[in-house]
Amino acid sequence: MARIYTMVNQKGGVGKTTTAINLGAYLAKLGQRVLIVDLDPQANATSCLGVDKHTIKNGTYEALLGITQASTGLLANPGLGLTLLPSSPALAGAEVELVSQQSRDTRLKQALEPLADRYDYIMIDCPPSLSLLTVNGLVAARDGVIIPVQCEYLALEGVGQLMLTLQRIRQSLYPGLKVRGVVMTMFESRAHLSSDVVGEIRKHFPDQVFESIVPRSIRLAEAPSYGLPISAYAPSSAGALAYLALAKEVLAGDGVVLPH
Repeated sequence: MARIYTMVNQKGGVGKTTTAINLGAYLAKLGQRVLIVDLDPQANATSCLGVDKHTIKNGTYEALLGITQASTGLLANPGLGLTLLPSSPALAGAEVELVSQQSRDTRLKQALEPLADRYDYIMIDCPPSLSLLTVNGLVAARDGVIIPVQCEYLALEGVGQLMLTLQRIRQSLYPGLKVRGVVMTMFESRAHLSSDVVGEIRKHFPDQVFESIVPRSIRLAEAPSYGLPISAYAPSSAGALAYLALAKEVLAGDGVVLPH
């Protein structure tokens, strides 16, 4: 049965998609069967894996609306060991179309249930908003949310808003929703501010901040333009080593024993 994690933060540009793609890629490299679900109408995760979002005929939009089964939209990448449920611009219309639908908040959860036995990990990449799509992502997060937080001054305010949203979801839709961990991203070792933000986040979330910290990295920024995760584009870079360490940390926390 797959562990299902949702990458969430209503603030844009904090590394949600970067974390979903690169954490997923390293989990696959470490022997896990991984599915990445692109739940963002901007389809950045889809593009980052070298898929043209304008060519998608079956993806998260069709799965959410019940037009097709999610399994019909899966795109396997044997070279990376990853599978993608892609997004397309059509997903932007799902917000309006779902409003009148029954069980509108659980559509993604229902769509992914038939796939749960086929994967070890399902990583859901949410849009940078607290929309109906994000609510679907949160309700589907059976094993918790992973919150990427940029090492900057406004990070704490954004995380505070997010925690209120998670609390509302627990009260109204999914009492079991939990935080799997906080990933600190875009860390600048020469900037005192980055270290201060990490310290503050760790005070607010004791025992929930991953030890692995992702640095600001040109290689991480370049990799999407080549349609590759950092594990394939620049595996010896600092960003790659950080995501490899994060993947090992996630596996260890989940009780997955890696072969020596």
